Amino acid sequence: MPPGGPAHAEPMDGGSHVEPIAEHQALQVLTLAQRTAEEHIADARRQAEQIARDARSGADQVVRDAESHAKVVQKDAEKTLSDARSNAEQIARDAKAQADRVQREAEEILADARAKADELAKTAQESADELKHQAEQRYNDVVGGLAAKREALQRQIEALEQFDHDYRNRLTGFLQHQLRSLWVDQPQVDDTMLEETTN
Repeated sequence: MPPGGPAHAEPMDGGSHVEPIAEHQALQVLTLAQRTAEEHIADARRQAEQIARDARSGADQVVRDAESHAKVVQKDAEKTLSDARSNAEQIARDAKAQADRVQREAEEILADARAKADELAKTAQESADELKHQAEQRYNDVVGGLAAKREALQRQIEALEQFDHDYRNRLTGFLQHQLRSLWVDQPQVDDTMLEETTN
């Protein structure tokens, strides 16, 4: 019998579509991560802008209320100026001090709102950077794995090609040996018939 083994090995091409598909998935993951990061940043900016607007609106309202209150106090002081000038001056000083305090409080609220907005933006940017880094790492891992798989498949193909070459050589040697044995057993077979049979 001839040596065992397949007479012909078909190259495996099932992995030819693995690399494009995996790269496409990795690109989708990277795109989704970038889109998510941009959405986080946009949301943080919107929240920051809303906080700043609310803070400004509250501060303006507090200032308006203080100014209105100061005007009322000033008007009352003017009405009683002739009878209680000293008392009216004290009330005016108190009203101004209150307005200054309210102004300082409004400025502190606005500064705090800006600090919170900056912190939110910083946190969102850090989160976006981390997501992008993870997506890039995953993409690199996928591409590196595909390269390793491709090299392994290439080695398998080369091994199969070598096996096919060796198998054909052994099969040819075996057939030639069998034909020579037949020629020895049957010397009436001439060289022309032997060549035609081997070819």
